[in-house]
Amino acid sequence: MSLSPTEQILIIEKELSAYNHIVTAAKQTILDNEITKYPIFVATKDDVELGVKVIDNMKTSANWNINASSLEELVAKNIITMNKVDAFRETYKDVDVYNCYFILSSLGHQFAYLPA
Repeated sequence: MSLSPTEQILIIEKELSAYNHIVTAAKQTILDNEITKYPIFVATKDDVELGVKVIDNMKTSANWNINASSLEELVAKNIITMNKVDAFRETYKDVDVYNCYFILSSLGHQFAYLPA
């Protein structure tokens, strides 16, 4: 029996939540150093030229690579277009409560917010 896309997303989010303590610490460093007001963590099973590696699945037992990125980098690389920036900022959840993930998986690309 194959899983529905919704079930697959829930599994991915559960897997990513295992790394939330590391991501939250990285997010706090990004915010403390005023690098961006919009930290985004890129989660993928592959290597991508995006952000700075926080978790390397080749060097750890992690299932995912997680890179620290930002709204500014995603705009610079045209992943988020300029005409979508305001809409993104409006939907970006409270940075003190949530970690923002940009998940690249077999289901495509989507943003998810997991409690910090």
